[in-house]
Amino acid sequence: MTQVPETFKAFRIHNDDKGYRSGIEEVAINDLTEGEVTIKVEWSSINYKDALAATGKGRIVRKYPLTGGIDMAGKVVSSEDERFEPGQAVVATGCSLSEEYDGGYTEYLRVRGSSVVPLPANLSTREAMALGTAGFTAALCLYRMEANGQTPEAGPIVVTGASGGVGSIAINILANAGYEAHAITGKVEHFEWLEHLGAKQCISRHDLHWGQNPLEQTRWAGCIDNVGGDMLAGITRVIKLWGNIASCGMAGGIGLNTTVFPFILRGVSLLGISSNNTPYDVRTQLWDRLANEWRPPNLDEICNEEVALDEMEPVFKRMMKGGSLGRTVVRIGG
Repeated sequence: MTQVPETFKAFRIHNDDKGYRSGIEEVAINDLTEGEVTIKVEWSSINYKDALAATGKGRIVRKYPLTGGIDMAGKVVSSEDERFEPGQAVVATGCSLSEEYDGGYTEYLRVRGSSVVPLPANLSTREAMALGTAGFTAALCLYRMEANGQTPEAGPIVVTGASGGVGSIAINILANAGYEAHAITGKVEHFEWLEHLGAKQCISRHDLHWGQNPLEQTRWAGCIDNVGGDMLAGITRVIKLWGNIASCGMAGGIGLNTTVFPFILRGVSLLGISSNNTPYDVRTQLWDRLANEWRPPNLDEICNEEVALDEMEPVFKRMMKGGSLGRTVVRIGG
């Protein structure tokens, strides 16, 4: 039976009189926030939110010191929650990890039982982190869109910020689920890759001209938007009758300058996607679907980078410069 060692490695974030800093440290289990389930972490992943937290460029962490990493997958060491037993594979994404609670960049972790989902049998812990928050968010977008009436027959779905983690997985899931997926990205050099993942049309964000009218000619039946700002405002003007926009990102800004016309004249719905606090029953449903009918067929290609716990800093820097492509997993322990 696995035992928690006296000390182990964790990527800790500090903000005190010595300034904002982060790095690998030796910690003990009692240094970490409390939780009913103790886990030997095997894999984590790197998301834009992780880069913001690690570099201090965004107000992500709410208490210090804290272990980074909003995602983790591993095996249960011990549990006070009767839903889990030693040796069981589990996954956690969001749930305020690396915000209010210690996150997944650690060899061992204590988490609340409400944060942990049993890993479906046909997903490995590495595959779960290849998906991570990005894959979970993409699935949550489609889940909410379909709950609001979205169908493949209604027409194409456009994905903005398509070359990033959420965007690339969304393209792959949509195509596999029978939708015609279109991609918008500023990285024209990745058009061929996105087409390989299933995009029927790729559009450079630099070539978009929305027009100035509150309503313009319709182009798409729905949208998964990772960008926000002017991109989202433009998208609202070109969505077809009763289409859905799933808003899950703000890479282009937090503002939204639009009118009510798309909503009251075309019945367009703007759906907020908050993966961090998704209800538990929805989490379990989505992980089951990601392991089965919504499993991205090109996940191994989307997850195009693997790093160790002490090799994350260059990835953080690249993400902050807008250099994301696909997914990066973090190898922690086997």
